[in-house]
Amino acid sequence: MIRRHAGCAVSACLAMLAGPVMAEPETNFTVGVWGNYRYVDDDDRDEETFGDVADEAVILYADGKAGPDSEHQWSYSAELRIGPGSFTDPANNSTGDNYALHKAWVGFDIADGLLQVGKSQVPFAWKTVNFWPGDGLQAGYGDQMDVGVKWSSAFRDLDYQVAYYHADDWGEDSTDTVDDNGHWGSSQTYRKVQTVVGNLDIPVTDNQTLSFSAQAGRLQDLTMAGEEEVNGDHHAWAVHYHGEFDAFYAKAEVFGMERELPTPFRTSNNLPDQIENIRGGFELGYRQGKWFWYLDAHVAEPRTDDNPADTIYSATPGFSYDYGPGWIYIELLTQDGFVDRNGQVNEGDFNAFYASIDFYL
Repeated sequence: MIRRHAGCAVSACLAMLAGPVMAEPETNFTVGVWGNYRYVDDDDRDEETFGDVADEAVILYADGKAGPDSEHQWSYSAELRIGPGSFTDPANNSTGDNYALHKAWVGFDIADGLLQVGKSQVPFAWKTVNFWPGDGLQAGYGDQMDVGVKWSSAFRDLDYQVAYYHADDWGEDSTDTVDDNGHWGSSQTYRKVQTVVGNLDIPVTDNQTLSFSAQAGRLQDLTMAGEEEVNGDHHAWAVHYHGEFDAFYAKAEVFGMERELPTPFRTSNNLPDQIENIRGGFELGYRQGKWFWYLDAHVAEPRTDDNPADTIYSATPGFSYDYGPGWIYIELLTQDGFVDRNGQVNEGDFNAFYASIDFYL
């Protein structure tokens, strides 16, 4: 007993001489791999080959934050995707190849908020939960990752985010929003720039939230090398809902968008002065142990003058299973229309089956 107390006393003295123990910064590096089997209905090649095993990718994650005793509270998060399954577009990204930074931001805790600088999630409505089919008819207003500055904080019971995004992506002509590409022009036509975004979350009950989002910005013409005028505009608004009910959850949204495309691109392609449509959708999910079932569904109604398309619909039912180091996904996609690079609603049937698997080290 005497020896133990003496040892404790010596240890305590040494600890006092050494000063306070500082918590180390947290860092985490992860590697992921995924691949996908796809079968497109009414596709001659897939009918002959029974589909393809493709869309392989390696994903590198880096996340970290300062220790609680650090003089400055910082954090960072980055995700680099490499391979054909990176959800990037080599013809319209900053690398010209099948790799891209999905996100890369540095954050600073200031007062009661978080300031993020870099490529981060645009705070507008919500993104779909499915893995491979993607955003459906959200088409450019779901999973957007843009380059700029974002502030997230709260006022009493209200959470809010405001942001300024200088451009879609890194570089001078990339339109790569990753994951949801193909809805904001191209490297040869126009891109989204100088965009202000805001979102407000209002708690209705302990498990339900009603939110409002808005964004407005400019569009830069890329058709004339050396000029690249910024003379187009875009606007969008959204009202969205999220509710949690034990193992169930539900999301719903309605949003509207308008675009006035840059003059050189619009006039040379005989496009309408203004493109406009209204869209809505919902998402349902149910979790039970390692199983997760979900449904994403959307509708888009054209409001552009002289657009002959009818209202279009999309649905993505699916489920995933957590097998340990990753997930297995089984998903269907069916839609009778699509939204093009100009935000215009078009008709056209598409049906596909996807089976995907991933793992993380």
